Formats: sequence, structure tokens, C-alpha cells
Amino acid sequence: MITIRNNNSLMAEIERIAEVAGYLWTKGWAERNGGNISVNVTSLMSEEEKTLPALCPAIDLLTPMEVLSNHIFYVTGTGKRMRYVAQDPFANGSLIRISSDGKSYEIIAEQPIVPTSELPSHLMMHNYLRGLGRDIKVVVHTHPTDLIGMTHCKPFLDSEKLTRTLWSMIPESRIIVPKGVGIVPYEIPGTLALAEATIRQLEKHDVVFWEKHGILAVGEDIIECFDAIDTLSKSAQIYMNARMCGYEPEGMTDQQLDDLVPAFGL
Repeated sequence: MITIRNNNSLMAEIERIAEVAGYLWTKGWAERNGGNISVNVTSLMSEEEKTLPALCPAIDLLTPMEVLSNHIFYVTGTGKRMRYVAQDPFANGSLIRISSDGKSYEIIAEQPIVPTSELPSHLMMHNYLRGLGRDIKVVVHTHPTDLIGMTHCKPFLDSEKLTRTLWSMIPESRIIVPKGVGIVPYEIPGTLALAEATIRQLEKHDVVFWEKHGILAVGEDIIECFDAIDTLSKSAQIYMNARMCGYEPEGMTDQQLDDLVPAFGL
């Protein structure tokens, strides 16, 4: 009998997902069932594990994901709380396998937990970025209060303005998020329109703000995705604390920001 619990590499990655889910909750970024995570774990599974029987009938995708043919993802479940993902990731998420034609998926472990309603968005991003040859394995979506708050302010609905403000609050923002941030005007959560608009921003950025909704980060490592959002959140807090002192923060100068580029190989 195949037991994925015996796969140390896979279980180590699941534990890291649970770790990040716990961070999202304790940060106050995952109210109720807010936020979702998907991680491509295909490379961590044996050929035998990749052919595990489905736990339920195949579920059609809204649009084909040919580049993801036979890929396997851990995905948090719809209606599931991050605080519970942290405690028991397989009771609050599942492993899904994309069909060979990319038109459907099956749940293969460990329980038939229905994936997040944002699954179409996640898979479209994975499909698009992998199609570009980028080894993106992780998509993290969460609701940082301070960063969402900035999207309620019209001046920050401009990617260049938002990036410049966050970069200028602390050097690490430019270092850890060197591509800056994109922003998507408000779209209904879970829709293909939201996914398509996000993909356009991912052509230039690894972190995208969804107006009045949340933040999304993509990358090869789930801890790095969390760290990018966490660093931007710190920048937002610095900005807001300065404003509460009664001043518009000066921020780092253009020269100070530019000096980071050769110093850190950005």
C-alpha cells in the first residue's frame, strides 16, 4: 500500500506549508477562511505516488491547463481556515492531480477536500509562468490589513507609486522585492477575469496587490513568498506610523535606493 506519509521530502514540504499557514493566521492576515495556498509538489513524489487512485470523480477545469499536464499540487481547501491548515494540512487541504490533457483534476490524497474557490486563478498562474520556463512552484494569497488598506487610497492604485513608497520605507523592501509590486483593479474573487488580470502583472512582478481584497506572491519557495509579503507589510506599517506622527514620510532618496542595486546584485 502506498502511503505518502512515508515520503519524507513531501511531508517536509507539507510541514513548511503548515508553518506558513500558521504565520498567516497569527499575523492577522487570514480571517475566517481568508487566503489560500497552492504548491506544485510533483518533483517530490515517486512515479508510483503520482499514479495514486482518485478519491472522487474528475472535476472539469474552466479552461485547459496543458502545461500542467499530470502535475500534482497541494491546495488548501475551500472554506478552510489557515489556523486549521497549520494544525492539520491534510484535513484542510488535499493533493490534486491535473489530467494528462489538462482539462480536469482529481483529488488523490489524503481526503476528498474540495480545493479553494481560487483554484482557477492559482492554476492559471502556475500554467502561465511554467509555460514561460519559470520554475514557479508556489502561489500564496492572503489578506494583510495594512497592505489592503493602502489599496483603498487612490494614489496607491498606481504600481509605480505604490512600489516607490514601499521600497523607500526600509532597504529590505527593495532587496527582497526587487521587481516591485503590481496592482489589479477590483475584480470579483475567484473569477477568470481576476486571474487573467493577475497574469498580466506577473509578467513583471512576483507580488501583486488585488485592490480592496488582498495580496498574492509567487515563487519557488513558500517561505520566500511569505517573507516578501511580510517585508512589504513592515514597510506599510512604517509609512503609516510616520503618518500618525503627523508627517508625510520622506522615505529613502532615489540615490539611496539606486545604491542598493550594485551592493546586492539586484
